[in-house]
Amino acid sequence: MSLTDGERLAALVEGAATGVNEVRTRRVSCMLGCERSCNIAVQAPGKLSFTLGRFEADEVSAQAIVDWAVLHSESDSGQVPYRTWPEGVKGHFVARLPPLPDGN
Repeated sequence: MSLTDGERLAALVEGAATGVNEVRTRRVSCMLGCERSCNIAVQAPGKLSFTLGRFEADEVSAQAIVDWAVLHSESDSGQVPYRTWPEGVKGHFVARLPPLPDGN
């Protein structure tokens, strides 16, 4: 059985994130973004969350995703200034979601 593009991209992102303490990866089977696959989400407690899509399953995309995730982790709010975005994520943002509220 051959891998899907999402599975290939996940493996590449996992490889690019190896040893990067600021980035943890987790696979999910579906993000309901079939028209924009391959999709990824960048999340952290108390920060803006982002969904990105329309990636190729290649090393350049994987590295750009990890590089942007590091910038997200370094930001207090999750907002990353556009001027610092890796070229490989520009044009791939699908949604920005507010942080989940604390408590109930």
